Amino acid sequence: MLLVYTSKITPRLRFVFKQICTRILNIPVSFTSVIEEFIAHDRLKMSYGSQPLGSEFFIRSNGLLLEQGLSDLELNVQPWEDTKCFFSSGEKSHIPFDIFSAAFYLLSRYEEYLPHVKDNYGRFTKEESLAFQSGFLHQPVIDIWAYKFKAALQVQYPNQEFESRQFSINPVIDVPVAYYFKNKGFLRTIGGIGSDLFRFRFKFLYDRFPVLFGFKKDPYDNFKWIINRQKTTQTKFNVFFLIGNLTTYDKNNSINKKEFVSLIKSVADYCNVGIKASYMALDSMAVLKSEKRQMDAVVNSVTTSARSSFSKVNLPSTYRNYIDLEINSDYTMGYPESIGFRAGTCTPFLFYDLDYEIQTPLMIHPFQLMDFVLLKHSSFLDKKETLLKAISEVKKVNGRFTFIFHNYAFSPTKRWSDFKSLFNIILDSTNDISS
Repeated sequence: MLLVYTSKITPRLRFVFKQICTRILNIPVSFTSVIEEFIAHDRLKMSYGSQPLGSEFFIRSNGLLLEQGLSDLELNVQPWEDTKCFFSSGEKSHIPFDIFSAAFYLLSRYEEYLPHVKDNYGRFTKEESLAFQSGFLHQPVIDIWAYKFKAALQVQYPNQEFESRQFSINPVIDVPVAYYFKNKGFLRTIGGIGSDLFRFRFKFLYDRFPVLFGFKKDPYDNFKWIINRQKTTQTKFNVFFLIGNLTTYDKNNSINKKEFVSLIKSVADYCNVGIKASYMALDSMAVLKSEKRQMDAVVNSVTTSARSSFSKVNLPSTYRNYIDLEINSDYTMGYPESIGFRAGTCTPFLFYDLDYEIQTPLMIHPFQLMDFVLLKHSSFLDKKETLLKAISEVKKVNGRFTFIFHNYAFSPTKRWSDFKSLFNIILDSTNDISS
């Protein structure tokens, strides 16, 4: 166990130390503000403050973990060996940066509370992030910092044994539209046919009618393949179904359709099923509550995980609503248009509410890659190379690679022809380090 001495034990300090020490490094941690207790402790220990007490392992605090609310921070990002960091800590510190304050800034999504320009969907964009502007979006910097901290501790305590974690994957399958042609209802089907004719999309008509008459499988209906693939791996897939009402933004099949309900039930027999909160639900607690109640009824259990439509997070309201509905896992934190680490980590972490200054029970599972990003590459080899590069960044810190594929990414259409193979490459990456 690591004993940390600090003059004041705050919720921020507890939150970030437990994330770095316990969740990333598997080191139990406790805190004290009593000097005598710290001196009497003859095992792993460190002090964290403005000045060291003596010759102990020491990291200088920049003060962020002692503050409350938001303030105008001066961030000077500097190179640090193979990565970057900020909040320089001076010469007396055993580590040249206050990694705990820096990690708190990224994990709490401090920058997303500050004024920023949103995109057309009202989302925080990567261009507004410190990680993108400073050139470290591609790295899980918090995990890298944690390992540097561990290495420094090992120098100070050479006889101390430290546990190590294993690389793992966290597959997420997003289902915004379960079927492309079928189960859309009479009016939507007629409207689709009319749109195909008006736009001269005769191939769509050629594909649509065989599906409607049952002679051909719907191109989005790849759920048997998903279930069969789940049966061959021990890693549970997390599948999120959109069941919200038809709107401009959300166009899934109606939850009143028996075949759609049956589909969700069949997938839930093998995979972890969660709710994909509709775009309207993100601004309405009543809508979100209704969607969750419907999903609970379909799977006949309490839905505890969620993902927001369009990967949109309104901080802190989205997460507060999830907590109020007893949703304890979120899979929205990431940039859908870019590979990277939005919160600076590949390790799940609890949501810290900056307004209330409390650690909440909502576990955030940040994703590093969405299938759409790989469509930027035309060849399979380029897609594979990009994918393996993203995986390698996570493997360097023995982290968890969380990725999002959509159900239609497994369709036989030319655009998605490579994605079953890419999905399999990820599933096999836990066994084959070189892939």
